[in-house]
Amino acid sequence: MSFDLTHARHDPAHCLTPGLFRSLKRGERKRLKLDVTYEFGKDRIRFWGPEPLGADDLRIMQGLVAMAAVAGANGRGIMLHPEPETEGGTQLRLLLETKFDAIAQDALVVKGSYRQLAKEVGYVDTDGGAAFRAIRDCIERLWAVSVIVERDGRRQGFRILSEYTSDEADGRLFVALNPRLANAIVGKGQHLRIEMSEVRALSSDPARLMHQRLHWIDAGDTGRVKLDTLCSYVWPDECSAEAMKKRRQTARKSLAELASIGWTCTEYAPGKFEIHRPDRSKALNS
Repeated sequence: MSFDLTHARHDPAHCLTPGLFRSLKRGERKRLKLDVTYEFGKDRIRFWGPEPLGADDLRIMQGLVAMAAVAGANGRGIMLHPEPETEGGTQLRLLLETKFDAIAQDALVVKGSYRQLAKEVGYVDTDGGAAFRAIRDCIERLWAVSVIVERDGRRQGFRILSEYTSDEADGRLFVALNPRLANAIVGKGQHLRIEMSEVRALSSDPARLMHQRLHWIDAGDTGRVKLDTLCSYVWPDECSAEAMKKRRQTARKSLAELASIGWTCTEYAPGKFEIHRPDRSKALNS
């Protein structure tokens, strides 16, 4: 099977915010809510939603960002500017939930299908209704999350997904990414490169969560991190000593999974790891 998507150009704040995506037990989605704040450069960013986001939501978001980048490159994506030049663009702009200063920024719209998205993120069953319903649930959870960005006393609000429409009869999907995600994709802001081949190869939720959070390490570089910090990437809440022991065991298994896809994870001292992230962009360009 061949894949069109090589990587996702992701906004660092959406990637690295502690607790934005986390491991969830059965029933926690109904019991918990999402409310995390992250300081990134000059920005103070708050993510606020009715349900917490899990590894399944992370996986779908990575796929949507990658699809948007490909669509933009081949002309299937639509960049909505503050002042659209066509009537269609004006009407589409009016559909988006953008207010105040958000109007002064671009949003990126992409058309696709549930089947394509399922395939690109590595779902085994890309034809079943259960898989499509699971993807739909993830998209709607992402759409429900509000983002508040504050910089120099100015505040701006939008959702993770500015707009979304789907047609389950034919599986079509329409998604608009928020201005921050759009700017990262088109090169107007900082971005982190998430390799989609790695996303598809990972099999466990803890490994997926750890994989994205470790993208503070630049491609081709090495970073050092404690085992307990790796655990916090997956489980941001405190726990008992017994539960922490189990978390550390799972984190070690996740490191082994990262090693299986080409990352190098060396324990240079008890509970301390040196992690090397491969640079796959050079291999693609060679």
